[in-house]
Amino acid sequence: MNIAITGGFVVPVDGEPIDGGTVLIQDGKIVAVAADAEVTVPAGVTTVDAGGAWVLPGFVEAHGHLGVHEEAEGWAGQDTNEMTDPNGARLRALDAINPADLGFADALSGGVTTAVIKPGSGNPIGGQTVAVKCWGRTVDDMLVREPVSVKSALGENPKRVYGDQKKLPSTRQGVAAVIRDAFTRAQDYKAKREHAAAEGKPFDRDGTLEVLVRVLDGELPWCQHTHRADDIATALRLADEFGYRLVINHGTEGHLIADALAERNIPVIIGPLLTSRSKVELRQRSLRNPGILARAGVELAITTDHPVVPIHFLVHQATLAVKEGLDPTAALRSITLNPARIMGLDDRVGALKPGLDGDVVIWSGDPLDIMSRALRVFVEGREVYSFSVDKGEGEVADPYYREA
Repeated sequence: MNIAITGGFVVPVDGEPIDGGTVLIQDGKIVAVAADAEVTVPAGVTTVDAGGAWVLPGFVEAHGHLGVHEEAEGWAGQDTNEMTDPNGARLRALDAINPADLGFADALSGGVTTAVIKPGSGNPIGGQTVAVKCWGRTVDDMLVREPVSVKSALGENPKRVYGDQKKLPSTRQGVAAVIRDAFTRAQDYKAKREHAAAEGKPFDRDGTLEVLVRVLDGELPWCQHTHRADDIATALRLADEFGYRLVINHGTEGHLIADALAERNIPVIIGPLLTSRSKVELRQRSLRNPGILARAGVELAITTDHPVVPIHFLVHQATLAVKEGLDPTAALRSITLNPARIMGLDDRVGALKPGLDGDVVIWSGDPLDIMSRALRVFVEGREVYSFSVDKGEGEVADPYYREA
């Protein structure tokens, strides 16, 4: 799609704001971001007047369950956790996503255009994550990258799930043992595979171990669900032992060991932040924590963990974190460029700059102002959401409709 969004207050995120700027999109990609006078809009390109509005990249949700934990569907739409095998590395969130989930429309209304969708935290090793755009007919149409990472969980959730089943793991040491055993088997598997290849002999493949070898080889980061500081320390210990790229997910008590995370360049996807302290490991949950982590030098992204917090409240979490000490620039980066970079998507999304996807949101004002709203949302240059001031409601374009 070819459009030029002109006259707005353009916030590229990875550059200085431009008052009276143009974002030119051709064939779904951004080709220019500059002051209006510096951009020549080619003939035939649709012009969108953003005068008086703010123009930003679409937000990136780094950790959620859109489409695998469907809203208003109950049991029928709950495909987040395959809680029958502690090691689900071969499982793929991609295979369970329903694009008709109501949460995708909510995402667009909150300016979220890209989401990394992950299996749940019921298993020590939950499965492979996937990044998708928040609009499309099938998940294959929406795909940005797959797999993006592998999801793992420490702490209360896996030990409760399997403890209730009276089998390993029922304790924290059991959860860590499952993960350690899995990587040890993956190391042995890789050695046997390489030996078979060198000998020119056949080799029986194992889908679970193939994925874990990719983690060991540094191809896929390890997204570690962990809340308590002691569990974060276990995550660091395991990562040191096996040498994989670690990303802390949730990190509720990460601020207590922020220096250790910063020293090791371990990013944190923090949240959800608008919940009650519903279990022991959430006792330290606070909107002050993002600011503490950021000031310590930790690369930070904010998550809703949708549907734990509705995904269109992503920006509101950032706003309230600013109220409690997070720098406003860091807050915007925590829902745009940082999650894109942490999840290896910054070659596609997270900022307004030439070469990236044309995912652009026109806001009525500063998105960190609670009264601002997303007025128009474009995914790869196609308008997929618009808010009618007269009707007081938004409308999502029908992905199943195609012009003749």
